[in-house]
Order: sequence, then structure tokens, then C-alpha cells
Amino acid sequence: MGQVIIAVIATAIVTAIVTAVIVNAYQKKIAEKKIGSAEEKAREIIDEAVKTAETKKKEVLLEAKEESIRTKNELDKEIRERRAEVSKSEHRIQQKEENIDRKLENAERKEQSLNAREKQLERDKAEVAKLNQQRVQELERISGLTSEQAKEFLLQTVEEDCRVDAAKLVKESLAQAKDEANKKAKDIVVTAIQKCAADHVAESTISVVQLPSDEMKGRIIGREGRNIRTLETMTGVELIIDDTPEAVVLSAFDPVRREIARIALEKLIVDGRIHPARIEEMVEKAKKEVDQTIREEGEAATLEVGVHGIHPELIKLLGRMKYRTSYGQNALKHSIEVAHLCGLLAAEVGEDVRLAKRAGLLHDIGKSVDHEQEGSHVQLGVELCKKYKESALITNAVAAHHGDFEPESMIALLVQAADTISAARPGARRETLDAYTNRIQQLEEITNDFKGVEKSFAIQAGREVRVMVVPEQVSDADMVLLARDISKRIEDELQYPGQIKVNVIRESRVTDVAK
Repeated sequence: MGQVIIAVIATAIVTAIVTAVIVNAYQKKIAEKKIGSAEEKAREIIDEAVKTAETKKKEVLLEAKEESIRTKNELDKEIRERRAEVSKSEHRIQQKEENIDRKLENAERKEQSLNAREKQLERDKAEVAKLNQQRVQELERISGLTSEQAKEFLLQTVEEDCRVDAAKLVKESLAQAKDEANKKAKDIVVTAIQKCAADHVAESTISVVQLPSDEMKGRIIGREGRNIRTLETMTGVELIIDDTPEAVVLSAFDPVRREIARIALEKLIVDGRIHPARIEEMVEKAKKEVDQTIREEGEAATLEVGVHGIHPELIKLLGRMKYRTSYGQNALKHSIEVAHLCGLLAAEVGEDVRLAKRAGLLHDIGKSVDHEQEGSHVQLGVELCKKYKESALITNAVAAHHGDFEPESMIALLVQAADTISAARPGARRETLDAYTNRIQQLEEITNDFKGVEKSFAIQAGREVRVMVVPEQVSDADMVLLARDISKRIEDELQYPGQIKVNVIRESRVTDVAK
């Protein structure tokens, strides 16, 4: 039993060994087959790779060859272009060299010609010098003057010419300075006028006394005219009793006497008792009242202007100017206005303001007595200033304010300017109807005389002229020149107070009809 088991075990072992050897041999065979198949596949892959590499190599070689050929063609083309450019450059350089050669030849010829001309010029200079010397000798022989004397004469002539030129230059400089001074003066005057707020209403002395009824005329005349004779004798005023209803006209050259007669007559009318004794009493009261008014007006004028220390008689004469008018402008108000303007102008130019106001206030003082004494108001004013111990500067300003005497100070010039401003401003003085009408006609005639003007109208009492132009003949740019030319001609040909505005109007109209 044991041997059987051993035999079985041995058989099993031998069987296992044989089986293992067979399995190993089989596996080895299978492995060898696989290895052979893999080697064959590897060889195929290698062959395939070799073929592909050769193909790629051929393609690369072809591309390289094509690129080489293309590059060679481009280089050949570039070389041909460069050669062409070089050929052109060589041609241009050759032309320039030829031009330079020609220019050098021309320069050499010109140099030779210049050398010849220089030699000829030197010969000519020598000849000219010789002829000039002969000419000088001949001139000295003919004129009887040596060259030094002739030179001195020539210098004198040149000096005289230079003096004339210098005089012209000085004259032009003076004219320019005057223009600038006029501009500055206008600015100063305008500033002063703007600061002076004066009354622009002209006062007129009225010599008409209103009556309550026409019955009063008979009582004023009196029995056999004794009342009217007494009143005229006491006052020196002529009473005109005519058909004017309820009014009596007083006529007298002396405005103060006319004022006394007016006040006395009004008092008599109010009182109702009109007879010679009562007339004398009322005239005396009127004289005292007028004297008091004159004194108060003079003092008020000095206080308004701010001038002190004036002689009482001069103050009284200033008050008398309340009843004096010039072309409708009250003389006292005019003097006060001139005093204010003088003060403003003096402040602008740096002069003594109080002295300027004093001169302006007294400049027309002669008008208070010019109806009583012979002589112009300028002469009478100078005499009054000297009589009442006014300074020489004030006296000269009074004497020179109308240009009768030479002004000796800036204040005298300021008085002239202020007097002109006060008298010439719009509304200061009355014009006669004829003068006004002529000025309006001349204004329209001047404007109508210009080319392109259709019609013109003087308006605003001659302070403005409106000019209508033909639009086809006058353009917008021409309007500016036309307005300036008209203004210039008006300034040259007309005399007028204040200023005149020139208004040029250009109007185009198109009309159509709707049917």
C-alpha cells in the first residue's frame, strides 16, 4: 500500500514535471513566434520610415533647390536694377562734370574779362581824376573861388537846406503835439461837462404885466395921463398900453429899471390906489426890494460856487446880472455855470480850483453895467476888477475870455473853454429864425450834394440829419466812408452849437403782388 502510494506520488511528480516541461516548451514556442512576428513588423516599420524619410528628403531638396533658384532670380533682378541705377548715377555725374567744366571755362573767361575791365577802370579813374582836376581848375578860374571857398559855400547851402528840413520836422512835430493836446483837451472838457449838472432851460425876462381887467388901463393912465407920466418919470421905463387885452407892456433898455417898474406896477394893481403920491411910494419900495434881491442873489451865487472874499460892490454887481440876458441865456446863471466848469477843468489839469472858480464867476461882470457905461463888457469888467482890487491873474482872465487879450495863465484859458462850453451847449441860447432856417437848409444841401444820396432830412432842430442812399450805388462798406465825409464837410462849412449826428440809411425793398 505504501509502495502504491509512493508509486502514485512518483507518477504524479513525473507527470507534473513532464507537464511543466511541455508547458514551458509550448510557451517558449509561442514566445518565439511572437518575437518573430514583432521583428518582422519592426522591419516593416523601419522600411516604411526609411521610405518616408527618403521622400521627405527629396521634397526638402526640391524646395531648397526652388528657393535657391528664386533667390538667385531676385538677386539677379536686384543686381540688374543696381547696375541700372549706377549707370544712371554715372551718367548724371558725367553730365555734372561736363557742366562744371563749362562753368569753369565761363568763370575763367569772366575773370579774364573782369581783369580787363579792372585795368580799363583804373585807366578811366586816372582819366576821370585828371578831368576832375581840370574841371576844378576851370571852375576855380570861372568862379573866381578856390576849392576851399567853394566847399564852404556848399556847406552853407547844405546847412540852410538842413535848417529848412529841420523847421519842417519841427512844424510836423508841433502839429502832431497839437493834435494830441486837442484830443486830451477834448477828453478833459467832456469829463468836466459830464460832471456839471447845469440847468438847460434858458430864462427870458418878461416885460408884460397882466391886468385883472381892461378897466385898470384907464386907472393906470390917470387923469390927463398924470399917473403914467409919474410912473415913467420915476422908473425911466416906457409903458405901452395898446389893444392887448388885460396886459401892459414895459419897455426899457435897463433890465433893473424894468424890474422895478414891474414890481411897482404889480403892487399898485394889488393895492388899487393909483395916484402920483402912491406911485412914488411904491416905486421906492420896489427899488428897496430889488436892491435886496440883487444883494441876496449875488451872495447866493458866491455861496453856491464856494468863492469868498469878493468885494461887496462886486457881489451887488453879480446880483444885477440876474436881470441881464444874452441871447436868452441868463447872465448870472451863465456865470455860475462857467465857474463850476472852470473848477472841474482846473481839477482835471491840476490848477488852483478856487482861483479858477473865482475867475469864472467874475468873467462877465462887465455885463452888469454895460448898458449904463460906454465900452464892451470885457473892458468894463477889467476896469471893475482893477477898481475893486482883484488879482492880476483874475483881471487877465476877464480880459482874455473872448480872445481880446492874450491869456497869461492856464486859468485864463480854462475860462475861455468854460465860457464856450456854457454858451454853445444845446438849449443855452436862442437863435434867430432866419439863422436857424438857413442852417437847416445848408445842412440838407450839403448832404444832398454827395453821390448816391437819394434824399436827406434835418431833424431834431438840426441836431441830426438822416441820409437816405440808393442801395444800388452805395454799399454797406461805402456807408461808413459816406458818413465820415458828410461829417467832415459839415464841420468845415457850417457853424453850429453842440454837435450834429449823421445817420446814413441804406434800405432795399422787394415788392410782389399775389394774384
